[in-house]
Amino acid sequence: MTAPSRIDGDLTLVIPTLGRQTLRHTLASVMAGAVWPARVVIVDQGRKPEIAALARELSASGLELCYIPSTSSGRSAGLNAGIAQVATRFVAITDDDCVVAADWTARLADRLRRHAPALVTGRVEAGDGEVQLSVVTSEVEEIQRLPRLRFDRLSGGNMGMSLEVARRVGPFAEHPSMRTAEDAEFAYRALRLGVPIVYAPEVVVQHVGWRDLEQREEQYRSYGLSQGGFFGCYLRQGDAFIALRVVVHLLRALRRWVVGTLRGDADLARNGKAYVTGLLPGVRAGWRSGRAR
Repeated sequence: MTAPSRIDGDLTLVIPTLGRQTLRHTLASVMAGAVWPARVVIVDQGRKPEIAALARELSASGLELCYIPSTSSGRSAGLNAGIAQVATRFVAITDDDCVVAADWTARLADRLRRHAPALVTGRVEAGDGEVQLSVVTSEVEEIQRLPRLRFDRLSGGNMGMSLEVARRVGPFAEHPSMRTAEDAEFAYRALRLGVPIVYAPEVVVQHVGWRDLEQREEQYRSYGLSQGGFFGCYLRQGDAFIALRVVVHLLRALRRWVVGTLRGDADLARNGKAYVTGLLPGVRAGWRSGRAR
C-alpha cells in the first residue's frame, strides 16, 4: 500500500491489543485513509509473534509504527504505556476490534484542533449482522461539560485528546476493580476537572463483533463489576453524585432485565441481570481498594 497524500504530523494513534487477529483489519482501515497519523503505537499485551510480524510488515510499507510487547495486564495499562510514547500534540485511541472510517483520522484531528483542550469522541456503529455490546449512533453534535447521572458521552474505542489534556487528567485507572470501566472513570475525572467532551457524529468507527453468547455474557458481568468498582472508589471519597448514579444504574439495569425477559430479548436480559447482580459487589471491591487510580 502506498503512503497517503498527507500525514498529520500532530497526531499519534495508540492501539492496545491482546493479539486478536482483528487488529489487521483495524490497521488496514487506518492505512486506507486519505490521512495517516504521524505514528501508530501498538501495545501488545498478548506478545504474539504474529502481531510482531504484522508490525514489521506495516512498517515496511511506509507507516511509522512503534511496537511495544508488554507484560502488563488490562486495557488501561496498555493505553498508559502507549500514551507514554506520544510526542505529538494530539493522541487518538481506538481498539483492535474496531474499523475506522476512511476519513476518521482527518475528521478527528480537525475536531481536536477546533475544540482543544477537550476530549473528542464519536459514533460507534455495529458491523453488519453483528450482535454488539454497545453502539453509539446519535447524529446530533453535543458538547458535555458536566457529569451526568446516566452516563458520560466518551467511547473509549473512538476518542482523541491533546497531550496536554492527557497529562492534566492523568493516566487511565489500572486498578483491577475498574478493569472494563476505564473510559467511564476517565471521562468522569476529566469532566470534574473542567475538560469538556465533544461528541462529533462524523467521527465514526465500526465495532467488529467477535464474541459468542458466552463471551458476551462474561463481558457483561465484567462491565457490571467494573462500573461498580468505579463507583465504589468515588463513594469512599464521599462523592454524593456517584451515590445517585449508583441508584440510577441499578434501576436502569433492572429495567433492561425485565424488558429483555418480557420481550424474549435474551441478550438485553443478560445485560441487565449482569449489571444488577454485579454492580453492588463491584462497589464493595472499589470501596475496599480505596483509590480512583
